[in-house]
Amino acid sequence: MSSSHKHLNKVTLGGLIVTLGIIYGDIGTSPLYVMKAIMGELPIQEDVVLGALSCIFWTLTLQTTVKYVILTLQADNKGEGGIFSLYTLVKRLKKRGLIVPAIIGGSALLADGIITPPISVSSAIEGLRIYNPDIDTVPIVIGILFILFAIQRFGTKLVGKFFGPMMLIWFGMLGILGIIPLVSNIAVLKALNPYYAIHLLSIHHEGFYVLGFVFLCTTGAEALYSDMGHCGRSNIRISWGFVKSMLVLNYFGQGAYLISHSGKTLSQLSHNSNPGNPFYLLMPDWFVPVGIAIATSAAVIASQALISGSFTLISEAMRLNFWPKVSVKFPTELRGQLYIPSVNWLLFLGCVFVVLHFRESGNMEAAYGLAIVLCMIMTTTLLGYYMVMKRYNPLLILFTVMVYFSIEISFFIANISKFTHGGYVSLIIAGLLSTIMAVWFTAKKIRSEYTEFTKIDNYKSVLADLSNDKSIPKYATHLVYLTNAQFSDEIESKIIYSILQKRPKRADIYWFVHVNVVDEPYRMDYRVREIMKDDVIRVDFYLGFRVAPRVNLMFKNVVKDMVKNGEVDITSRYESLNRNNVIGDFKFVIIEKFLSYDNDLPWYERIILDIYFILKKVSLTEGRAFGLDNSSVKVEQFPIVIHPPEDLHLTRVDDPN
Repeated sequence: MSSSHKHLNKVTLGGLIVTLGIIYGDIGTSPLYVMKAIMGELPIQEDVVLGALSCIFWTLTLQTTVKYVILTLQADNKGEGGIFSLYTLVKRLKKRGLIVPAIIGGSALLADGIITPPISVSSAIEGLRIYNPDIDTVPIVIGILFILFAIQRFGTKLVGKFFGPMMLIWFGMLGILGIIPLVSNIAVLKALNPYYAIHLLSIHHEGFYVLGFVFLCTTGAEALYSDMGHCGRSNIRISWGFVKSMLVLNYFGQGAYLISHSGKTLSQLSHNSNPGNPFYLLMPDWFVPVGIAIATSAAVIASQALISGSFTLISEAMRLNFWPKVSVKFPTELRGQLYIPSVNWLLFLGCVFVVLHFRESGNMEAAYGLAIVLCMIMTTTLLGYYMVMKRYNPLLILFTVMVYFSIEISFFIANISKFTHGGYVSLIIAGLLSTIMAVWFTAKKIRSEYTEFTKIDNYKSVLADLSNDKSIPKYATHLVYLTNAQFSDEIESKIIYSILQKRPKRADIYWFVHVNVVDEPYRMDYRVREIMKDDVIRVDFYLGFRVAPRVNLMFKNVVKDMVKNGEVDITSRYESLNRNNVIGDFKFVIIEKFLSYDNDLPWYERIILDIYFILKKVSLTEGRAFGLDNSSVKVEQFPIVIHPPEDLHLTRVDDPN
């Protein structure tokens, strides 16, 4: 059994507690706002409460337990999960269009990362209105979010140790708060019967509208899959049993409390003029300050999980050519611990916009859910292809896909009713992110289709002659080019032009380095091919889609291994330096392309490439993206000439004199 699968199936007490802290922040804080959103400002009706509780229970069972915990967690990519990991698995089927659900799903998940922190923190902080009905929670929420985003640069290694125990306290509190009113009204457990859910959806005029808010109870389910690599499949499955029990107890406790006050509105139950929150109404007065503090901590942990998940998602998107190259930092030694400054502050600005635009958690509920249900539909699509790839029983595949398409499309239709009330915000955010991903991926594809390659064997003799031509000043002892050529016997024509014609570059050894992004998450292999003894060498790196391409460091290690094995001599070829065993200089050359005006492009390709080059201006240079030291990098600009116009027919006119 591989080490990744041992990690997946290993269960420890510490692992279970860490899982509580990493995985369940989003879905675990949903009791803060789900029942409040369902009840709204209408009088409490017993059949609506029972129907809502039944919908919540069966949503958690079918959507979270069966789809994600049982089925989707099976689709691990060398121990890693998430929609991009699933995409890298199923793209081996070579089916056209698989890129569409991957991009839409990834964008929707990022949009969720902008909306979840504001709604979670706002719902917790609004508990303060029990003491001061007129308090403006907006500055407090923005202050907490600013601190949360500001500490990202230091990593979560230290505070992460407190996440698990804190969430254990949170879930324990959920269960205790729920079981107290439940004991006094045990009859509410009849809502476990799916009849009440069907009755609400099919007969009650509020049924389908309620379904849009019911969906909020499972919005964190995607995180169970995305963070599988951090916690392991078995830890997630076992801990989910505890988490689901505590969530159900709290929801049913809220339901029991509400049924005992049938006919009243939440406003009438509240201690002030503001609409009440069933979650806080369960608490005795003396416990409310403690409950608010614990709820706020849980909300911050939920936000942290989504922020960290967004960093991982963007890192994967860059490696898969879905996102412009941006700076990635590694604040701790923890595997997979990333910090992306640009994404961090973009998320913060997005969160601030959501807080200022909606101001109340009740208003944010309308924006919440629409994007994430899109992500779930996309996951179901890719999961169906995964089941085909793994040769599951065709009837099982058809049944599974049809059931979950039916459930999730129903949730989507129910959430569409919230579009004009704020749902448009999440769709606009997801749409913008999808556009960036689609443009970047398509532009890369257009560029690669029109890149000219040539056989390197055609230039072996001329490179050997150039290397020994003393009439040309030496450019570098070791000249290294980054190449996109997939085949080791090919090279871009532009690189040959750069070496031989743009300015003849004499070097003792020419190196061609290619980085292959592979479908495995953490693979780090390389292959060396000596094209010409002591003259031309090609190095191919095979890096997982979660590995940062620090080519400078990796290339040094490759050269070090080759020297140790006696495969190459990197001592300077200058006589004085050679006598003193001084290592020769290494010079990297990067070919950067710009769009030539000498093109006759279709209008859509022109638009895509124009947007691409605008995005490229705000992204990292190729040198920085590959982790190269700027002092040893030379950038050369070459025009991209795609579909050149027809030859101009010019007529020479003789001078009349």
